[in-house]
Amino acid sequence: MPNKVVTTPYPLIDADPHAFRVVCYFRSSDYATWAAGTAAFPAALYFWDMADPAKVRLRTSFRLGGFLGFLGGFLLAYQRSSFRFWGWSENKREEDLDLAELSQRAAEGKPLYGTSSQPEWVQGTAYRNSAWSQLKFHAFPMFNFVNHQHHGTDAAKYGVKEKELSD
Repeated sequence: MPNKVVTTPYPLIDADPHAFRVVCYFRSSDYATWAAGTAAFPAALYFWDMADPAKVRLRTSFRLGGFLGFLGGFLLAYQRSSFRFWGWSENKREEDLDLAELSQRAAEGKPLYGTSSQPEWVQGTAYRNSAWSQLKFHAFPMFNFVNHQHHGTDAAKYGVKEKELSD
């Protein structure tokens, strides 16, 4: 299956970033989005109760609303960070961090995207399942937890030599 090539306004950093990298590259605006999502859900319940008062205590509803807001805020922040990896939004900071991190790994002789104990077919399946999954969080949240070599970028920009790429 050929990779889908998408023209983006900013450089592609990683077509299928590992979940750990996406969270590590969160910006303060992502944390603010997460916090806003966490606060917005119970606040909406509170204002809804003001408009149409219920005769029951809402403590449990507010707790559940806070939990759902926490999850929704995290998914929105994760999606925003993924968009920067894909080059869909401004990503200069992430591009510099990625270049420094992966160039250092290449200089140390380590694999750029880590090693995996999974067979190659499992890595390929994991890639096909998690690629573009950040666009489908509303239906089924799925994250990339498998190290694989399907990232849609040229490893030579990190200083990896041709011999190392063929191994």
